[in-house]
Amino acid sequence: MAGNVPPVADEREGLLAYLEQQRHVLRIAAHGLTEEQARATPTRSSLSVGGLIKHTAFTEDGWIDILLQKPSKPMDEAMKEYEAGYVMADGETLEDVFARYDEVARRTADVIAEIADLGQPVPVPKGVPWYPQDVDAWSVRWVLLHLIEETARHAGHADIIREHIDGATAIPLMAAAEGWPETPWLKPWSPGQSD
Repeated sequence: MAGNVPPVADEREGLLAYLEQQRHVLRIAAHGLTEEQARATPTRSSLSVGGLIKHTAFTEDGWIDILLQKPSKPMDEAMKEYEAGYVMADGETLEDVFARYDEVARRTADVIAEIADLGQPVPVPKGVPWYPQDVDAWSVRWVLLHLIEETARHAGHADIIREHIDGATAIPLMAAAEGWPETPWLKPWSPGQSD
């Protein structure tokens, strides 16, 4: 996938393409990392690149559950899963996290493909303190826009964490991941290279 979303034919294609682009740039933050580096928390925060990818997959899957109006888990159980979603578990690899994210992305695409109207209401879960109590429903469109926003936010977090790990920044990482040729103004990232 190139640095920009290609032209799109319609709103649905555009929303899914922008969501996929943000997933892609989030994954690029992990390009070339060792398992130890993917778990590293080099800033004052407890966030790691691998943990952010895992969390973003968990969050996207949760929003698709909301869209499908699946029953919520009890709050205690849901909060434990939410907190665990930020951390790569013992024995969990970056490959595992990527495989789960791919599975979630496929599910999202499959669910959205079955919905005829992006304006279809998505009821706001009640009794959840961080959801608005004065809004009855979002739309499928709103959920997709929110997923783009959420994924982009965490891609930015991952960029900052990655830069703290080894100095690598987003565009040279993208150039390396996508095989861009070196130019006088851009050198693709390589192991051991820092800015």
